[in-house]
Amino acid sequence: MSPDLWSLYALMLKSRLFEEVVTQLWRDGLISGEMHLGTGEEAIAAGVVSQLGPGDAMALDHRGTPALLMRGIDPVLLLRELLGRPDGLCGGRGGHMHLFSKDHLVASSGIVGAAGPTAAGFALAAQYLRPGTVAVAFFGEGAMNQGMLLESLNLASVWNLPVIFVCKDDRWAITTPSSQVTGGDLGDRVRGLGLPLTKTDGLDVEKVWQAVQPAIERARAGKGPSFLHAHCVHLEGHFLGYQLLRAAREPLKEMPGIAAPLTRSFLRRRGAPLRERWAGLRGVLSSTSATRRDPRQLPANDPVVRTRGALMLEAERLNDLENAISDEIVEMLSLVLEGGAA
Repeated sequence: MSPDLWSLYALMLKSRLFEEVVTQLWRDGLISGEMHLGTGEEAIAAGVVSQLGPGDAMALDHRGTPALLMRGIDPVLLLRELLGRPDGLCGGRGGHMHLFSKDHLVASSGIVGAAGPTAAGFALAAQYLRPGTVAVAFFGEGAMNQGMLLESLNLASVWNLPVIFVCKDDRWAITTPSSQVTGGDLGDRVRGLGLPLTKTDGLDVEKVWQAVQPAIERARAGKGPSFLHAHCVHLEGHFLGYQLLRAAREPLKEMPGIAAPLTRSFLRRRGAPLRERWAGLRGVLSSTSATRRDPRQLPANDPVVRTRGALMLEAERLNDLENAISDEIVEMLSLVLEGGAA
C-alpha cells in the first residue's frame, strides 16, 4: 500500500502556511512569549497523523501545531488560543505549549518528555475502552534523557500497550549538539526495553508514512508498542528569534549587537585572564560562522519543498491545490482578526 502524496502535501502545506501566519503575528508583538514552531517537522507529523482514525489519541510536545492541524483541530480556534483570547481552543490559557482537545483525544505539554506518560495513559485507556485504537507520543531526542519517558517506554513494553513513540531528532538540544549531552545510542536504549525500532528520514513524508504503518498495524492488533526514530531539521532553530540564525541571516543588522559588548569585555583591564576571554570570543564567532553553513539554511532540508518537488509534473493541479489552501489560511486569519465566528 502506498500513501497519497497529494493529500500528505496538502496537510504539510496547510501547517506551513499557518505557522507563517503565526510567525508574522509573533513578530508584530501580537503573540507573547517564546514560540516553538513545527517548521521542518511537517513530514513526520503528516506521515503519522494521516494514518490515525477515530478513537486514536495523540500526546504532543511543545511544538505540536502541525499534528494538531492535521488531526482536524479548527485553525481559527487554534490561532485565537495562540493570541491568548478567551474564545481560543483552551480559553486562551494554554498558549502554544499546553494545548488539548478532549473531542480529538489530544494533549500537549511544554514539559520535556511528558508526551511519554501521557501517551501511555491514552494507550492504557484504549486497551479497556477502545480496543483496536492506538496512541502516539511525539517528542524530541533530548526527551530521551528524561526519566519519565524512559519509564513510559518500559511500562508500554511490560504492559504491551498500543502506543507508538515518535522521536523527532534534529540533533540539537537548543544550542548544544545532542551528541554532547547524550551518552550511548538511543536505539540501544529502546531495544533494551524490548521495543522494535525503525529509523527513517524525517524529511521524506513517504518514507515516514511507510515506516510507521507497520507500527500502527502492530499496535492495533494488540502486539504492543513500537518506536520510530526520524531525523529532521528545525528550520527556525529551537524557537522563533533564535539568535544564531538571526546573526547568520542578517549579519550587518545583528552582529554589532553581539560584537560590541564582547569587544568591550575583551578590552577591559579587569576580569578573566586574556586567554580565557579570547577563548570565549572565539567560541561565539565560531558558532555564528558555523550557523552560516547550518543545514537549516538549505532548501533541500525543507520537507515541504522536497514534497512539492515530487508533484511539479502536474503543475496545474499543484497550483490549484496551493491556491485553495492559501485562500483557506487567508480566510482563517480574517475571521480571527475581525472577530468572526469559527
